[in-house]
Amino acid sequence: MPQPPASSHYGSSVQQNGSYTQGYLFCLLCSLYYLFKIVFPLKNMSSPRFPPPPAASSSFGQVPQSPYQNIAPQATPSTHQLTNQISNMQISGYGTNIQMDTAGPYGGQLAGPQPGFPGSFPGGAAQMAGPPQKKLDPDSIPSTTQVIEDDQAKRGGQIYATNLRGQIPPLVTSNFTVQDQGNASPRFMRCTTYTFPCTSDLAKQCQVPLGTVIKPFATIPKNETPLYVVNHGETGPIRCNRCKAYMCPFMQFIDGGRRFQCAFCSCINEVPVFYFQHLDHMGRRMDLYERPELSLGSYEFIATLDYCKNNKPPNPPAYIFMIDVSYTNIKSGLVKLLCEELKTLLEKLPREEGVESSAVRVGFVTYNKILHFYNVKSALAQPQMMVVSDVAEMFVPLQDGFLVNYQESRAVIHNLLDQIPDMFADTNESETVFAPIIQAGVEAFKAAECSGKLFIFHSSIPTAEAPGKLKNRDDRKLFNTEKEKTLFQPLKGVYEQLCKDCVAQGCCVDLFLFPSQYLDLATMGDVPTHTGGSVYKYSNFQAEVDGTHFLNDLRKDVEKPIGFDAIMRVRTSTGFRATDFFGAIHMNNTTDVEMAAVDCDNALTVEFKHDDTLNEETGAFIQCALLYTTVGGQRRLRVHNLSLNCSSQLSELYKSCETDTLINFFAKSAYRAMLNQPLKNIREILVNQTAHMLACYRKNCASPSAASQLILPDAMKVFPVYMNSLMKTPAMVGSPEISTDERVLQRLCVMAMGVEETQVLLYPCLIPLNMDVSSSVLPGAVRCSEERLSDNGMFLLENGRLLFLWLGQACPSELIQSLFNVPSFAHLPEELVRSHSSGLLFNLIWNYSFIVLQLLIVKQKDRPEILFRQHLVEDKGLHGGASYMDFLCYVHREVRQLLT
Repeated sequence: MPQPPASSHYGSSVQQNGSYTQGYLFCLLCSLYYLFKIVFPLKNMSSPRFPPPPAASSSFGQVPQSPYQNIAPQATPSTHQLTNQISNMQISGYGTNIQMDTAGPYGGQLAGPQPGFPGSFPGGAAQMAGPPQKKLDPDSIPSTTQVIEDDQAKRGGQIYATNLRGQIPPLVTSNFTVQDQGNASPRFMRCTTYTFPCTSDLAKQCQVPLGTVIKPFATIPKNETPLYVVNHGETGPIRCNRCKAYMCPFMQFIDGGRRFQCAFCSCINEVPVFYFQHLDHMGRRMDLYERPELSLGSYEFIATLDYCKNNKPPNPPAYIFMIDVSYTNIKSGLVKLLCEELKTLLEKLPREEGVESSAVRVGFVTYNKILHFYNVKSALAQPQMMVVSDVAEMFVPLQDGFLVNYQESRAVIHNLLDQIPDMFADTNESETVFAPIIQAGVEAFKAAECSGKLFIFHSSIPTAEAPGKLKNRDDRKLFNTEKEKTLFQPLKGVYEQLCKDCVAQGCCVDLFLFPSQYLDLATMGDVPTHTGGSVYKYSNFQAEVDGTHFLNDLRKDVEKPIGFDAIMRVRTSTGFRATDFFGAIHMNNTTDVEMAAVDCDNALTVEFKHDDTLNEETGAFIQCALLYTTVGGQRRLRVHNLSLNCSSQLSELYKSCETDTLINFFAKSAYRAMLNQPLKNIREILVNQTAHMLACYRKNCASPSAASQLILPDAMKVFPVYMNSLMKTPAMVGSPEISTDERVLQRLCVMAMGVEETQVLLYPCLIPLNMDVSSSVLPGAVRCSEERLSDNGMFLLENGRLLFLWLGQACPSELIQSLFNVPSFAHLPEELVRSHSSGLLFNLIWNYSFIVLQLLIVKQKDRPEILFRQHLVEDKGLHGGASYMDFLCYVHREVRQLLT
């Protein structure tokens, strides 16, 4: 056995010279020493990954305050105590008892490190040798795949009616049909818990954040009813006179139907004459089921001119395609590929339901260090180019003919798209501008008095002399230092003003990047992030390799449902209020959320805090009202309502928790904190809050049990694996092997994600494939760990952004032959891409509905496999971070210290 550290917790330095002749007692003590160090690290052994956390804090950047007043240092246990602790360690929840496997009389040893993989804790398995011991059984700890399977078996395929207050919906991974009966569908709103504590003291004690994730434009499946549109004419929607909440199923009609009491502020309002209706014997309006706003959780109102800018109906929005025609994009084949695709894509512009053609107008700009605007008016025989070389004072050189109806100008537009690749085929220009093209888009929308979206296809850091010129500030020496946060912070000045200008005009920016080196994505991605836009990145783009992935992204982006010039307000009933907002948003004040555009993928996470005591009988109400312009140019109000339970019993809160929504909240909280705090501090807070939530449950809700038991709420039993995975994401680990831009990209994407997206990102789906790859039935997923892989197997791994096909080195030759047209595994090229594959592989991806994802094919033990292994989240992180089991043990220790 190796020599232990010189400073031993047993009081003396143990010298070992390679001989085992000192007897059984010495071996016993050493074994116990190592087991103790691995499974229950001692109090004063701080960890670089998860240091002893400060007192609990529910928000980043505040001095933590602990609800536990007596936290004493953990005493070193005796040999007898240690044996009992390890032998009895188990994980339990509501009615579940999962006993961790033990090995011999001394309990189980944690799994050792994989070769070349760094350990997480000093003195942990990564730094220890010694005789092999039996591992703890991974099947003995809570399994995410099992939780998903169980929920699908129990609730999948069923109708979920929203008629009950505080009802917990099926998981986002389950297939179910929503029937709106008074509360918003979970596709639109999901909560961290569906039972709020009655007092702020209870909320502070449990440390469970109270929040909801709102996806106002979530896609509604075809088998569910679309939102009803209510039109009250010139009168407009019925609202509370005091708090301005919109009419909804929670309003109480009184005085024979002549008045109604607001559910949000309790104000008594007169019912307008045209809206009056008699009440039945139960006090309900006779026309209850004839009015969507009285019986449904989600619906839309036609907005009156009072809700429009300058009291004028808005014009339909416009899309402007802005193409970087510098040397890089021409050489890679991007410009030619894009121009060809646009001919087809423009036929599929979004349109109003039931309307034959889209009202969205289109415009085209090409640029390098100067801008070229195109007149594509339908009356022209040829498109006309107008050049703007003075980029310091940006203006649009033409109004008539720049933004046009595609159907009317189809011939001229196709002519232009054919000419663009040839016009710039011989260019040597490598410098580009960036801020001026966004400013040009804003000016174009101002002139046309409309909102819209800019599709920008850009290749390099903007170095040309112009406003918004950027320099390389990618300093890897800052990784894991106090100044690391500056790498994620956007530069102020020009880009900050651009954000404000874009939001004010309803100008959304979608950015498609094709870099070969550092871009300063933190700055360039700031405008898309604050305007409801998206960022896509294709490093070292080659049309024949990456073209399919890029075009899939572009098609989805152009065609998806979207609203423009949006403003949102979240109202709550008395006793609590919305205090914080996370997402791709802009806020000029503390209540109004502004988005230049909002689409079916945009999600906003809202945190609530108490300002008074909540009533168990009344419950808690939330109303999200979104004012926006449709793609047809109509101003509408989309309203989502949700009712929650309230309780003075913490056990009710824990029963109502939803892990997937909780982790979305923590991910966005942590990713926003990256702009202001060192990552080390953020990881400490995450671990600390995890321990406090579980310690509070153990103290207040669990039946008495041995201190050695790790007791998890049934609704949160897989929360630790998600939290550990979050702390191992590229954005959260300061590894020089992960580029700054890649870390920034993930941060920007997660800030706009909904619950479904963060769930699969933090726990990817690992699917073993059978020989019958043509089957359209998806095999069951397995735990996301290397232990589940087999040399003779083939596995798909999907995380919502990437799709891996992993091939074991003993994969059957006939399968390799059918998929890749080569005789065996040994004949596969070192760098596999989709272009090497057969039609069967394409069908495989198509059958499993992964066609929109980028496919990466990796062979076992080849260099590209490293990227694949980063997503096996139950294992130790390649760039640092604990395995699931190590983290569980570490959290267990922290919980025990809090309870001591």
